Amino acid sequence: MLSRVISLTFVFILSACGIPDVEVTGEGNHKEKPRAVKVVVVTLFEIGDDTGDRAGEFQLWKERRQFDEILPFHGYKDLHYNSEDGLLVMVTGIGTARAAAATMAVGMDPRFDLSKAYWLTAGIAGIDPEDATVGSAAWAEYLVDGDLGHHIDAREIPEDWPFGYFPRYTTRPFDPNKPEPSGEMYRLNAGLTEWAYQLTKGIELPDDPSVQDERDLYTEHPNARGKPKVIKGDHIAALTFWHGALLNDWANRLVEYWTDGKGNMVTSGMEDTGSYLSISWLDKIERADKDRFMVLRMGSNFTMQPPTRTAVENLLKETQGYKYAGLEIAVESGYLVASRVVDELLDNWEQYENTIPTSE
Repeated sequence: MLSRVISLTFVFILSACGIPDVEVTGEGNHKEKPRAVKVVVVTLFEIGDDTGDRAGEFQLWKERRQFDEILPFHGYKDLHYNSEDGLLVMVTGIGTARAAAATMAVGMDPRFDLSKAYWLTAGIAGIDPEDATVGSAAWAEYLVDGDLGHHIDAREIPEDWPFGYFPRYTTRPFDPNKPEPSGEMYRLNAGLTEWAYQLTKGIELPDDPSVQDERDLYTEHPNARGKPKVIKGDHIAALTFWHGALLNDWANRLVEYWTDGKGNMVTSGMEDTGSYLSISWLDKIERADKDRFMVLRMGSNFTMQPPTRTAVENLLKETQGYKYAGLEIAVESGYLVASRVVDELLDNWEQYENTIPTSE
């Protein structure tokens, strides 16, 4: 009897604190009714305040969407949830480790039912000038981990090695006798990725004339001098913010290596292999569906320098104070493109709840 009184008192306190939908089981345990989530938008960082200042990836979602609940979260930022349409927006914090931890924490959070949720990462990235320009948005099918491996300083490598990085269980860079990937590469649902691309490829992306001066420096890369567009292109994730023509070559070759030539490195970031690893483990216990995971990356800066600068000059020019040449238009592109997919899923949930869309 005493435990029942304590339970009811606890429920009253939770209700007074504004925590809704609390149930009391017969065993005296307290269980919050899970909120049904249809789409999780995964953003990665914010600049300054959540609203009213220079926008990072999260701010446009905060300012342009309605959220009736802001839920405390033991991560980088609190979670924003719309109970009417089932949209949840999170911010992981920068880096593979934070992304993995935050994704796992949300996935295990008893406040949510994520069993049928679509997960959509919308984050800025470095973009290869060989493929596209800043402001472009790329849907990834392959994710390659740029950290998992061996590293010897370039000053100590054999003369016939192109780089000091090489995969585990191999004897040299790009060893043809490679093992099966065990975290070095993930392939997302190809049909869903193609569907998202086909749905959004015709979107006219925002641009800013001031960015063209930077683009024009890339005289050896015609695609870098063009206008932003929605494309398909694969992603490499690494905790180290690498930059320069030599490492750009390494990243391209590593993606080609792990995907057997099927993938093409277009964007570089720091989080997505961590996020997807957590999703794949949550899938094993039916807390998430790994086939409903999408990655959209928007080019905020180039992954290598133009002919008029050194790699160091180019890196330091942009990284101090988020002075990326295309940050503002990349953030806007991400919101526009991701919103098209989010709204399609939410507005036609009866079609997509039990059937994952595909372009086939």
